[in-house]
Amino acid sequence: MTNSAKILAFAGSAREGSFNKMLVKIAAEGAKTAGADVTYVDLRDLPMPLYDQDLEAKEGLPENVLKLKGLMKSHQGFLIACPEYNSSITPLLKNTIDWASRSEPGEPPLALTCFQGKVAGIMAASPGGLGGLRGLAHVRSILESIGVIVIPNQTAVPSAYSAFDEAGNLKDENQRSSVQAIGAKLADVVAKLNA
Repeated sequence: MTNSAKILAFAGSAREGSFNKMLVKIAAEGAKTAGADVTYVDLRDLPMPLYDQDLEAKEGLPENVLKLKGLMKSHQGFLIACPEYNSSITPLLKNTIDWASRSEPGEPPLALTCFQGKVAGIMAASPGGLGGLRGLAHVRSILESIGVIVIPNQTAVPSAYSAFDEAGNLKDENQRSSVQAIGAKLADVVAKLNA
C-alpha cells in the first residue's frame, strides 16, 4: 500500500474486560496487516459529560471532547465496535458522537469536521444470540446521516461470554478472520480514497 491509511479504533463501551474492546483490537490487527497506521483509544480515558447545549454555551467544548475531535480529524477512517443496549446504540457511543459533532470556534455551524468524508467499519459483540446486530443498524444510520461512508462489511459476534479466550482473541477462526477482514477492507478503501 503506497498511501498508508490512518485509522482510529475504539469501542462504544467503557467496561473493563469489554468484549467490544477486544473485538475492535482484532479488527485493528487486520487493518495493520493491510498496511494501515492504527491508533486505538479507550473512551474510558476520555470521560465526557452528558451532552448539554447550555453547558456547551457557558463553558465551550470540554477538554476531552477537543482531544477526541483532534484524534478524529487526524485520521481518515474509524473502526468502531458497537455494543448493543436495548436493541440500539449505547449511551456512551451516542454521547461521544453527539459531542464530536459540535463545531469548534472558527468552524462553521454543523460543519461535522470529524465525520464528513470519513470512512468507517463497524462491528459488535454481545452475549445475546444476535451479537448486537440490531444496534449496528442504528449506528450505521447515524454515521451515514452525518457524512460517514460506512463500508458494507460488518460482523456481529453472538454469545460473547464464550466467544473469546483469556487473551481476548476470538476462539472461532472464521469469526476472527471475518473481523480482521473488516479492518483490512477499511484500510484498503481509505487508502484508495486518499491516494
